[in-house]
Amino acid sequence: MSKLPTRPSSGAVADFLAKARSLPALRAGGPAGRMVFALDATASREPLWEQARGVQGEMFAAAQGVGGLEIQLAWYRGLGEFHASPFVSRTEDLLARMREVTCAAGETQIARVLAHGAAETRRRRIGALVFVGDAMEEGVDALAARAGELGILGVPCFMFLEGADPVARAAFERVARLSGGAFAPFDASSPRALRDLLAAVAAFAAGGRPALEDLTRRRGGPVALLASQLGRPRGG
Repeated sequence: MSKLPTRPSSGAVADFLAKARSLPALRAGGPAGRMVFALDATASREPLWEQARGVQGEMFAAAQGVGGLEIQLAWYRGLGEFHASPFVSRTEDLLARMREVTCAAGETQIARVLAHGAAETRRRRIGALVFVGDAMEEGVDALAARAGELGILGVPCFMFLEGADPVARAAFERVARLSGGAFAPFDASSPRALRDLLAAVAAFAAGGRPALEDLTRRRGGPVALLASQLGRPRGG
């Protein structure tokens, strides 16, 4: 069996921007955009939390000048634990909340993350849901149903996979497709890739397609990979 790539190809970058152009602008002024930033906090994810803490400031930086951004941190761990912070608008506040989290062994709860995103946007619209993890241990049909609901609600899911687990990859790609979002793998040894991916979603949540296109022109690479996938939710 051939090994799945863990880094975006240059060809995928061009596709990303092409699809991004088909999106309507999400916002034109008004209040700050809102985004749910969800992570797997099971035992294997300790290194990821260290990396995410190191690059989370990029999300706020990318949103500056395009309306700003409020981010909610959500995570699961252990035996059914699920937590979500208040929305914050400063990088130091998000960092402080991330520092409070410790990882604990348990199974994935991605369906719960997606259900939470739907509940949040019903209270007040969120522009995007981000999930970062390395595994999927749930029923794919349940994830698909939740992803389709988010697609109907207009909340794209950005699914970032550390590594190349084929089961997780297939599920992440399906969630992204059904919600109208995007999927990208990343290599834990390359923190710049995760930084750029998170910055791209933050720009999109804060300023819609124009902000994403601007960031794509400046950074290319994994940012363009995401943009090529964005579009209306698709079945399957």
